[in-house]
Amino acid sequence: MARLSVLALLALSLFSVSHATPLGSQETLAVQEPPVHTTEGWSWSDCGLSTDPIQIESIDVSPDPPKPGQNMTVTVKASAVETVEEGAYADVTVKLGLIKLLQKQFDLCEEARNADTTVKCPVDKGSYEVVQTVELPKEIPKAKFSVDVRAYTYDDEDLFCVNLKVDFMKKFPLKFGW
Repeated sequence: MARLSVLALLALSLFSVSHATPLGSQETLAVQEPPVHTTEGWSWSDCGLSTDPIQIESIDVSPDPPKPGQNMTVTVKASAVETVEEGAYADVTVKLGLIKLLQKQFDLCEEARNADTTVKCPVDKGSYEVVQTVELPKEIPKAKFSVDVRAYTYDDEDLFCVNLKVDFMKKFPLKFGW
């Protein structure tokens, strides 16, 4: 599960992706409306401010909801309203209920270089669509996970903030035998 969370973080960070396409320049700030997306199996909310340099516009997954043992493709649309410089980083916390499974800091620019992505630091202002496909292990426990991503600029200013919740618990239809 830790590897899945790292890959999800990388897709959300706009940097370590296998495919990123600039969509054009955007100078305005997005208005935040949490929660942004909810399905039976997962949800996300933007916990950042309208002044953050990265504005998350949408996050989609396929299949929806994610299924253990299958590939999952994450598509993130976001705008960089300021240039993101070398040294940007993210603090990621993955929890199973109240239990922390992972708490780690990642250098976003280094992760982008290591993944040989098309988006490299410095990241210019503009709109981006980021697509990342990961293979979900079939051994994912049937449980509810939360992933909190807090990203910061090289000088420790807020960059973006996203909270994800994924429910891998099996849904059984209620059957009454009377």
